[in-house]
Amino acid sequence: MTHTLSACPSCRAPMHAHRFRRKLGAEVELDICLCCQGIWFDAYESLQLAPEGVIELFRLIREQPEGQRLPLAASLFCPRCGERLIHSQDRVKSGRFNYLRCGEHGRFISFGQFMIEKGFVRQVSPAEIKQLKLHVTILRCNSCGAPVDIRTESACPHCRAPIAVLDADAVEKALAGYLAGTGPAPRAVAMPPFSPVVQRGAGADGGRGVDAAPDIVDLVGEGIAGAWQWVSD
Repeated sequence: MTHTLSACPSCRAPMHAHRFRRKLGAEVELDICLCCQGIWFDAYESLQLAPEGVIELFRLIREQPEGQRLPLAASLFCPRCGERLIHSQDRVKSGRFNYLRCGEHGRFISFGQFMIEKGFVRQVSPAEIKQLKLHVTILRCNSCGAPVDIRTESACPHCRAPIAVLDADAVEKALAGYLAGTGPAPRAVAMPPFSPVVQRGAGADGGRGVDAAPDIVDLVGEGIAGAWQWVSD
């Protein structure tokens, strides 16, 4: 299924090639670093993914162990030419997403930001952030992996990515669009809509004591790790 390719733009470990369905037939071969949970797209490869290919890639993302992601380096470099990647941002219906690009060869995007781009993940509203502050302190940025103290920050202080969450409504809407006319309808079970209340034990500090280090909550990772089956067997 995979073979060793060029070094990851962030951790410099070997990336691996995974093949996904392409529009109008054939396949797209994407370079993926599972350690950093990031994807390298050569020019236009993201646009070439067929709906089935997007779902296959989402399945791969969903299978990754929770909490085993390296934070992205301060500077990332193109795996093709070695030039420093440029921080960039774009907007889709589900919100803004961040990525790093080489002007000539392509772009590197985290799993979380890719899911915003493809509509599986949505940004958290100001009202939801206000509710989150009552229960958690530190969130993990789904773009670069850095901790975000939501008592003082409304976006990642390192890469400026907005706070985002994977929830049932976003997944259902995205799957309905990608699966329309391509096969069985999506089947989502045992995945409640997003709630800003995140259980961390008794009391605001989770029963650890006020001097204990706060947990880092990954809203996207915990959503992916939730119990659901989103495509019929």
